[in-house]
Amino acid sequence: MIHVENLTKSFADLRRGTVHALDGVSFDVQPGEIFGLLGPNGAGKTTCLRMLSTVLRPTSGIAEVAGYNVATDPAKVRMRIGFMSGNTGVYDRMTAWEMVEYYGRLYGMPEDALQARLEELFETLQMNEIRDMLGSKMSTGNKQKVSIARTIVHDPPVMIFDEPTSGLDVLVARAVLEAIARLKDQGKCIIFSTHIMREVEKLCDRIAIIHKGRILAMGTVQELEDRYQESDMEEVFFDLIQAYEAELAAAAAEAG
Repeated sequence: MIHVENLTKSFADLRRGTVHALDGVSFDVQPGEIFGLLGPNGAGKTTCLRMLSTVLRPTSGIAEVAGYNVATDPAKVRMRIGFMSGNTGVYDRMTAWEMVEYYGRLYGMPEDALQARLEELFETLQMNEIRDMLGSKMSTGNKQKVSIARTIVHDPPVMIFDEPTSGLDVLVARAVLEAIARLKDQGKCIIFSTHIMREVEKLCDRIAIIHKGRILAMGTVQELEDRYQESDMEEVFFDLIQAYEAELAAAAAEAG
């Protein structure tokens, strides 16, 4: 459902020269699977997801979503994905219903199908009590519910969540993770980006640890703990990051 092969994104920087925000990344994600991108801030997670969602164009490599290339068929890709970030971006002067309805119309949903889908989503996500509430009056948790609803209103087969629990309290974050788990049960293909260890351990079928644009390791939590002989995923993560930083420092010293 998602195929990424040697995906690279480079930027020109006046001080540092060419910067590789993403450097030769490869992975596949199947329907009914949650694939986690785990890495510190600035690791390249968001750059990767923006290319998959057609916001950024790859410098090189292949990225395909639901059989369509993100560079050559961006419109077809956008019809088949839902993208949600930690920034809800809910409009203050629109109600919850109007917001989700607006996104459904942007996707070209027939009116009858859209209204039926809205009723289903507002019931499933327990949003009926806020359907007529303006965005300016909503709590952070309710804004996140609206954000989830508009992400999935067109029922896309592929869903991308970029640090969706960022800044949320524990209860709201838990509700968001439970909603994502239900989407997996519906057979959706999901990429979940985070820097929170507990979230990937609880939610993800497989994980890619990413740092400075490179995937350092990939597998299930158990596979990674076994491979690196650690009983704690956090230790695997820090060991990999430290080893890669040491490798970069050695290479820089040799070059200098």
